[in-house]
Amino acid sequence: MDELLATLKAAAETTRLRLLALCAHGELTVTELTQILGQSQPRVSRHLKLLCDAGLLDRFREGTFAFYRLTERGASAELARVLVDAIPSDDPTLTLDLERLEAIKRARSEAAASYFRENAARWHEIRSLHVPEREVEEALLRLIPADGIGDLLDIGTGTGRMLEVLGPRARRAVGVDQSREMLSIARTKLEDTALRHCHVRQADMYQLPFPSGSFDAAVVHQVLHFAEAPADLLAEAARVLRPGGLLLVVDFAPHGLESLRAEHAHRRLGFSDAEVAAWCRHCGLDCGAVVHLPGEPLTVSIWPAVRAAKGASPADPSILSISGAQS
Repeated sequence: MDELLATLKAAAETTRLRLLALCAHGELTVTELTQILGQSQPRVSRHLKLLCDAGLLDRFREGTFAFYRLTERGASAELARVLVDAIPSDDPTLTLDLERLEAIKRARSEAAASYFRENAARWHEIRSLHVPEREVEEALLRLIPADGIGDLLDIGTGTGRMLEVLGPRARRAVGVDQSREMLSIARTKLEDTALRHCHVRQADMYQLPFPSGSFDAAVVHQVLHFAEAPADLLAEAARVLRPGGLLLVVDFAPHGLESLRAEHAHRRLGFSDAEVAAWCRHCGLDCGAVVHLPGEPLTVSIWPAVRAAKGASPADPSILSISGAQS
């Protein structure tokens, strides 16, 4: 009871209640919250600290930025949502706050769209060389259990497309990337969807900021060919999987397009099945049947693998196969 009273006390102040309402609508920085509330940054920061200490808000860093959002886990998560829902929707202060929030989101969206326009040619040029993305996404969805998955991690999320595609099958989904510009695009896209359980974080894919055994599934989509150390990347992905967790690696089969190395910073010109399988086995994953989706001239491969449960025999590869699409 004392803990409940302390949590209620933390929220029982006008500015802090406004902060809870705003952070329920997405991830916001101190600067953005300061602009909306019209208060000094030190004052807003103090209120945010109290809410974080009470477990009502989550805080995470991206370089020099700190983002805040309504907590979704722990004993205070349900209470946080109840408090936000109890605020009258026609409250004039809240209405003005949300109008200012929408203006910030529009500015974010415009900046992200501008960045994407400037760099879109790189993606479209490569996409024209292989099978349509729709076919790849449909193949990935066929590999996800029909009854869904628990916690999903998208490593190298980029613009967040895998979260959009696979997120509806997950209870919770997190995308990580080093590029703040890419994450800005991903946040904008996710805010336009109903996928409130999907989030993005800035993180090093070789040193993921999650404990071992944190996720039920992980996807590495078109990231491996940029990696300095692909085997290390897969080992780190395997580390954060729970026993029985599914890893889906999507990348190109071996090819000879040197232009991708010179013009698009690809470090590797595709990967063989044997190479990826060896990496997976080395980090304790049982490999499933590989899916090849031929394009012209690039073939997209999907390598599924499962972290074996303790004491279990290797997974049956047929469980992970796709009828008519196997090599």
